Amino acid sequence: MFGIPGKQAVTMTPRAAAQISKLMEKDGTAGLRIGVKKGGCAGMEYTMEYVDTADPNDEVVEQDGARILIAPMAQMFLFGTEIDYEVSLLEASFKFNNPNVAEACGCGESISFKVPGRE
Repeated sequence: MFGIPGKQAVTMTPRAAAQISKLMEKDGTAGLRIGVKKGGCAGMEYTMEYVDTADPNDEVVEQDGARILIAPMAQMFLFGTEIDYEVSLLEASFKFNNPNVAEACGCGESISFKVPGRE
């Protein structure tokens, strides 16, 4: 486990937890795995996928019936992140309020992270 003992790696707003829980129940999945991968104009992108089983190395966060599994390579990048679910006139999507992000591209799909000692 990465982070501070007793503190969840990520949190969910009630809207995000309700949406994740609803989708887990509908599809019969074990949870939503989130991670990061190289890509996009700022260097990194979030990944999200519903999975049937947890990887033994995933960090598991449960809240109000919702389960998030954090991929091992993403744990240090996502620590302290709040996940929200926003519905607007044109779209409904998960939003990551991540204190570790140094820069995001204009479309919000790509991010870069702070490098300790270079802030």
